[in-house]
Amino acid sequence: MDASRIASPVTGNVGSFFTGVGLLLRGLGLYVRSPKLMLLGMVPALISGVLFVAAFATLVYFVDEIAALVTPFADDWSSTARGLVRVIAGLAFLGLGGLLAVVSFTAVTLVIGDPFYEKISERVEERYGGTPGSVDVPFWSSLRRSLADSVRLVALTALVGIPLFLAGFIPVIGQTVVPVIGAAVGGWFLAVELVGAPFYRRGMRLPQRRSILKADRSTALGFGVAVFLCFLIPLGAVLIMPAAVAGATLLARRSLGQPIEER
Repeated sequence: MDASRIASPVTGNVGSFFTGVGLLLRGLGLYVRSPKLMLLGMVPALISGVLFVAAFATLVYFVDEIAALVTPFADDWSSTARGLVRVIAGLAFLGLGGLLAVVSFTAVTLVIGDPFYEKISERVEERYGGTPGSVDVPFWSSLRRSLADSVRLVALTALVGIPLFLAGFIPVIGQTVVPVIGAAVGGWFLAVELVGAPFYRRGMRLPQRRSILKADRSTALGFGVAVFLCFLIPLGAVLIMPAAVAGATLLARRSLGQPIEER
């Protein structure tokens, strides 16, 4: 399958969504063209991955106790009803934990691996004509801004995740509709997070990149949801992270009206 063809401009929200998915596929193509650089990009993802897997495994281990703690009203119910409501509560906690873990993992990994991911992003920009409007931002200033924006995004994810967590208690809907909404929300925040490097390179902060991505929301969602789902696969986050950075650079260029086809 030709990833470049998938990512060519198309009309309609559904077509744009799959255009976003195609951008991730094109990012994966860098594994063939720049294998050493992409493999180096796995190192910070592996470090973050170990930490976040340990944290999520801890949540899984204690989820029964946490579910019982937040459902004291079910203590006097029949064992079947009590068990059902606590399974639902446990799934809601795991869903919220998964959403926060994926977005937080991305933020932490981008900070740890900033030099690697900056280089990957620059390599993509050079391949498609350079960076129009590039500004020289000192490293420490860029790092502070990146940290501040990442904290804001994670906090916003938590605020959005709380209603989703509560909706997770609704039978059937909480186990079917809510996970789909969660993937869409997580995908949007991942897209906003991952395009940070190319936007910073142009002197643009979080409010600007969020506004620009909203103008092509379907494409951003397609890219972000594809990354989100890949990150849920064991070792997926480690393997996909460098490709996600490359694909996000293409997403940023597309959103800014800059070429994403080789000349």
